[in-house]
Amino acid sequence: MRRREFIVGLGGAAWPLTARAQQRALPVIGYIGGLREAAGNEAFLKGLAEAGYVEGRNVAFEYRWVETRNERLPGIVSDLVNRRVAVIAVTDSTAAALSAKAATQTIPIVFRIGGDPVASGLVPSLARPGGNLTGVTTLGVEQGPKRLQILLEILPADAAIALLTNPTNANAVRERDEIQAAARLLGVRLVIFNATMTDDIKAAFAGFVAQRIGGFMTAAEPLFFANSDLIITLAARHAIPAIYSGRIFFDAGGLMIYASDIADGLRWTGVYTGRVLSGEKPADLPVQQSTKVELALNLKVAKALGITVPTSLLVRADEVIE
Repeated sequence: MRRREFIVGLGGAAWPLTARAQQRALPVIGYIGGLREAAGNEAFLKGLAEAGYVEGRNVAFEYRWVETRNERLPGIVSDLVNRRVAVIAVTDSTAAALSAKAATQTIPIVFRIGGDPVASGLVPSLARPGGNLTGVTTLGVEQGPKRLQILLEILPADAAIALLTNPTNANAVRERDEIQAAARLLGVRLVIFNATMTDDIKAAFAGFVAQRIGGFMTAAEPLFFANSDLIITLAARHAIPAIYSGRIFFDAGGLMIYASDIADGLRWTGVYTGRVLSGEKPADLPVQQSTKVELALNLKVAKALGITVPTSLLVRADEVIE
């Protein structure tokens, strides 16, 4: 072999090694999400791109999916910490954010939750989060009383309302209490049904029928998001009107939702994650409050249930399926 050919051969062999070295050098985001198939995950990547980072180009990911199994959180977080990821992005729940906070005081954590990060102990202040955490909070617990009011607009005045909630959720007690207070002011009979697993959801619907529930509402809860198809199917089977706590229910064929625009919150979470990757400290980034809320109605479902939606509600809706 000629010397020139030998040198060219060495050069060709070196390029893959260089490429692999560059790939290993990419900062890694430890991404803790709720549902693998959730459309909102795309919104996170969009926000990250706005901050200048694109997966596979200048940042890599370690994805972890909780799938409503919170008992997996300590192991998930410990694994990401041991891998020394550059930042941990928690996009789904307060429980996951708290687990990440308990696991590390050095790796930056950017969260998206549906409750109050101060009340839950994540940060001491929205304006000055301090420590290694910051993120985005979307309206969640605060929407409960408004959901109740909207549901009552399409039901008989004497209808009993059920609240489906998960008592193990960190925000469940506050949400339940606020809805109960609103029900008392409105003179509504509110019945609480607890569910911590899928079988509990099925049992709750049996309870709806037994107690002649006129309509029900879901709390903002990952377990219910994961079982949205089941809940929509059971609601249709038993012909019980409902107002839901997330876009995923509407996309699955639910009657109506009044819920935070999760995609907007996740986009901001992606933006913040990118800013942290660029060197900004979580302590210096105030917690963002995403207040965008959407009201959506499906008139096809309403017709199937024999419900006439008042014009006053239709004109307030952000989206209507006719």
